[in-house]
Amino acid sequence: MAKNYRQLTESIRGRLNPENFALKKAFSDELSTISYSDVLTYIRLAMKGVEPEYTQKSRDAGERVKEHLGKELKDVSFKYQGSVMTDTHIKGYSDIDLLTICEKFYQPDTRNFKEIIETPERRAKYYQTSIDKLQREINLTSYTGNALNDLRELRLDSERILSGVYQTRDLTKPKAIKIKNLSLNREVDIVIANWYDDVSSVINDKGDYRGIQVYNKETHSRESADFPFLSIKRINERSSETNGRLKRMIRFLKNSKANSNHEIDISSFDINAICYDIKVSEYQNLSFYELVPVLYNQMKSICTNQTHADDLVSVDGKEYIYRNRPAKLNNLKLLLAEVEAIFIDFKTTVRV
Repeated sequence: MAKNYRQLTESIRGRLNPENFALKKAFSDELSTISYSDVLTYIRLAMKGVEPEYTQKSRDAGERVKEHLGKELKDVSFKYQGSVMTDTHIKGYSDIDLLTICEKFYQPDTRNFKEIIETPERRAKYYQTSIDKLQREINLTSYTGNALNDLRELRLDSERILSGVYQTRDLTKPKAIKIKNLSLNREVDIVIANWYDDVSSVINDKGDYRGIQVYNKETHSRESADFPFLSIKRINERSSETNGRLKRMIRFLKNSKANSNHEIDISSFDINAICYDIKVSEYQNLSFYELVPVLYNQMKSICTNQTHADDLVSVDGKEYIYRNRPAKLNNLKLLLAEVEAIFIDFKTTVRV
């Protein structure tokens, strides 16, 4: 049974453009050329980015939090993470993640550095310039303070500062402080973290290759390292190479999940990996509607080819997405069913 694409399209419009801003003329003109087909209109809108006016408000809310924290906190830096930074968010009222990073210390993976230098087989895989960088990192003086206490103090100071500014706030979450800027109608998640440097970070002179470790207030511990800035960099660069097509595919899958009648447990992290894994040559010159079969074929391959599923890695290259995770793969199959239904309706109702 064909989906009700007019209803689904209105659902996307409401999520994407809740204040009903006038769409840019070029996009409105494009929609008018495909208005004869409900499924084409749906596909195109499901791939569209949020209007810049909404995204700017999310960024403004984050900047205001930065200003309040920056007036009092010492030895910190601020960075953003999440889908707003890649323009792959699908909600006009998207929140934004503000990382508040303690600069009193950072965590290098020195044990691995030493193993590479001291193990001939591993050392042989690196240029001497890279070995020199790892050795210099090992030789640096270790931090003598208490890293966990520093992070706890930063979390508590941030809670105190923000409680004096924002009426709507949630301090109970273990990994983030959540506030709402009522005038901008945007939420901001403030995440306390420290820098983390692995081998890739050091040999690439850090920058976007640096990782972070998020502080968990409830357990008074640090989470495993994440590498959000490398993922942001790669998605933005790949999408530029393909004239925005990568981001269109990511948004399409996110909207397909959001419009499903099923609860599909698949994260943006996983969706990014699925789309990023597709060879650029398979889609770099395709029209928007031709991206649907590309996505369908990619997801079907992951769901039916165990080798493909096992080999799929995150955008930052640090994590296997589906290896030894059958429950996650079952959720991908639910999303595949959504995309397959759209693909079938597209093929049977549209002549292109």
